[in-house]
Amino acid sequence: MAQDTLKNLLPKFVESLKTKGRSPSTVLAYRADLEQLVQFLLSKNKPLSDQVRPSDLEGFRDTLLAEKYTPKSVSRKLNAVKTFFRWLIAENILTSDPSASVAHPKIESSLPKFLSQLEYRALRDVVRGDVRIAAIVELILQTGMRISEVANLKIENVKENEAKIEAYATQPERTVPLNKPAKDALNAYLAIRPDKNGSPYVFVSKTGHPLAVRNIRAAIDRYMQKAEVPAYSVNDLRTTFIVENLKAGVDLVLLSQVTGHKRLSTTERYLELAQVTEPGKRQILQEL
Repeated sequence: MAQDTLKNLLPKFVESLKTKGRSPSTVLAYRADLEQLVQFLLSKNKPLSDQVRPSDLEGFRDTLLAEKYTPKSVSRKLNAVKTFFRWLIAENILTSDPSASVAHPKIESSLPKFLSQLEYRALRDVVRGDVRIAAIVELILQTGMRISEVANLKIENVKENEAKIEAYATQPERTVPLNKPAKDALNAYLAIRPDKNGSPYVFVSKTGHPLAVRNIRAAIDRYMQKAEVPAYSVNDLRTTFIVENLKAGVDLVLLSQVTGHKRLSTTERYLELAQVTEPGKRQILQEL
């Protein structure tokens, strides 16, 4: 029987990710990364999985680096590649894993970045005319939600003073408090939110479809440019929430629970960034 091509195997792998409960953003990222790999292998005339050698995957890695992808981005793409080939082994499509010996590029460790009060207020100023993006910025600044959690937030899970983040991937369900600025920004957006397709998600496009993570990221990147803080990204808004709360003396355990850190030690790493030597015990989150 003829072997299935990598191009035909990819949708089956994506379905397996969905079955395992991987987050929608992870599924999208893996699919995009692996489509990129398949195109690279096709250019080398290698459409079948048993034709792939470690040198091919090393060539894929090195080509990405030459195309100016960051080592971190390339490493993430390699994670997708390695997961895919492990799945091929588990499905008895391959007997050996060509990705096993492929090394990740070296990533220089660096501390996360966070915006100063002046900088995030400048961002607020430039997004004020875009009610939807203003609500997203405020939500992350006031709750520390991840961008994927914002994209997957459902209307039914937004209550008067809190929002429920449903369990996904390895993250358990949790609840985050909504302070007045977050709630006001959300209400302003919900008042003008399109409802053409009856989507359950809070943030939707003009046609009523769920707003994708990549679109949120791109929109906020544009506003970062306008606010003249181009060195930052949407992920730095979450870091800003953590740092400002540590500076305000918020309890580490509370902050760890709100941010969805699995380990308290993850939250503790931000103490150095916030230049805080002794964690506080405050049980109320800081309003930014």
